[in-house]
Amino acid sequence: MHSAGIPPKRVFVVGATGYIGKYVVRELVARGYDVVSFARERSGVGAMTRAGVTCTQLKGSEVRFGDVSRMESLKKSGIRGEHFDVVVSCLTSRNGGVKDSWDIDYQATRNALDAGKAAGATHFVLLSAICVQKPLLEFQRAKLKFEQELKESGLTWSIVRPTAFFKSVAGQVESVKKGKPFVMFGNGELTACKPISEKDLACFIADCLEDPAKKNKILPVGGPGKAITFREQGEMLFELLGRQPKFKNMPIRMFDFIIPVLSALAKIFPKMKDKAEFARIGKYYCSESMLVLNPQTGKYDADMTPSFGSDTLRDFYKRALKEGLAGQELGEHSMF
Repeated sequence: MHSAGIPPKRVFVVGATGYIGKYVVRELVARGYDVVSFARERSGVGAMTRAGVTCTQLKGSEVRFGDVSRMESLKKSGIRGEHFDVVVSCLTSRNGGVKDSWDIDYQATRNALDAGKAAGATHFVLLSAICVQKPLLEFQRAKLKFEQELKESGLTWSIVRPTAFFKSVAGQVESVKKGKPFVMFGNGELTACKPISEKDLACFIADCLEDPAKKNKILPVGGPGKAITFREQGEMLFELLGRQPKFKNMPIRMFDFIIPVLSALAKIFPKMKDKAEFARIGKYYCSESMLVLNPQTGKYDADMTPSFGSDTLRDFYKRALKEGLAGQELGEHSMF
C-alpha cells in the first residue's frame, strides 16, 4: 500500500467485469489503489450488462470501454498513453471453446501484457487456473503458453491458480431445492476440491501487489476447510434442506463414446469442433480433482493445496438456498 504523501499505485485491470474481476476491482479500490477498469460495452452472461450498470458495479474505479482482443483498442481506449504500475488480468474465455481459448486466454492476455509493459508497468498479476497442471484441454494449453511468456517477460509476476469457485459447485442448487436428485458421475468420490469465494480470492489477488512472498511465484489457492468431494457437496445440500440424499449416478464412460463421435464429426463439420471440446471439458471436470498435483506421487494432494480466507461452502449453500443464485450464473459454463 502507499504511504501518506505518496501517490497510490495505478493499476490497470482487464477482465474487470468477470465473476472474479468485479471483486478484484472493489478490493483494490477499498485498499486505496488508483484503478482503471477496462471492459466491453456489453458484458456479463449473454452480454446483457450495459455500460451504465458496469460503471455502477465497478464504482470507485475509472471505467474505460473497448476490446482487449484488439491491441489498437486496448492502447487507444484503455491505456491512453498513460503510466501504470501494475496490470491485473482476470481474463478467461467465455466457454473454453478452441478459438475463444486462444483469442482470450492467450492472445488478449498477451495484449494486456504488451500494452502494460509499454505503459511502464513493472508487475503483472495473472488469474490462471489450477487445472493447467494437467493440460489436456485447449484453454489450459493457451493459459500455459501465456504463463511461460509472462515468466520470460522481464516483469515481476504473480500467477494465481485457484481451485473451484463457489459458482462452479452451485450448478445444482436450484434443481435440488426443487426436489430433483443430485447428479454425479460414478460414486461421486472421483474428484475433490477446495472451493473459494469471489471475495476471498479477490483479497488473495490484491495481496499479490503487497506481499513480496507472492512475487515471481505460481500460487495455487483454495478456500478454507478440508477438500470436499462431489458426493459430499450433494450431501451437504440435502442436509441443509433437511432431506434424505437422493442421487442420480451417471457413468463417466459415456464420454468415451461421445468424444470420439463428436471429434469425427468435427473433421467434416468444423462447427462441431467446439462441441467435441466441450465434451472433453465435461469429462475432465468429472474425473480430475481441482487440487495441487503432487509431482512426487502424480496424485492430487489436498494437504498440498493452500487454504485461504473465511468464506465456507456451507455458508454459501445456506445463503444460496435462502436467497437464490443471483451473480452466480454459470452462463456458457453450465453443464447440468
